[in-house]
Amino acid sequence: MTNEEKFRYTQNIVIRTDIFMSCGKMCAQVAHAAVTACEESRKSHEKWLREWLKEGQRKVVLKANSLDELINLKREADRLNIPNALIEDRGLTELPPGTITCLAIGPAPKELVDKITRRLKLID
Repeated sequence: MTNEEKFRYTQNIVIRTDIFMSCGKMCAQVAHAAVTACEESRKSHEKWLREWLKEGQRKVVLKANSLDELINLKREADRLNIPNALIEDRGLTELPPGTITCLAIGPAPKELVDKITRRLKLID
């Protein structure tokens, strides 16, 4: 069994690359998205959350080229009834208030999340 096959559930976090964020800022935004999406999952898909936690909480961080791309990904997650969280910065440090920075999709079955994110590239 490969490492990929070990995971039936995933959480994919997609971060915008068209706005500048320091590495620390990016990490904080990804963390906000991960936690917020877990809370959404707890409310609507508790079984998915439990299974994901048991498997080791697989996360993948990907990049989006624009706000429009992020919004389209969110719409698709909503359409498929996948828990997700779109993060809007409060504007306390680097970004203007209300800047949308990233989107977490899942925890959810990997095959569902991959339908939405399979064409995206890993963050580098």
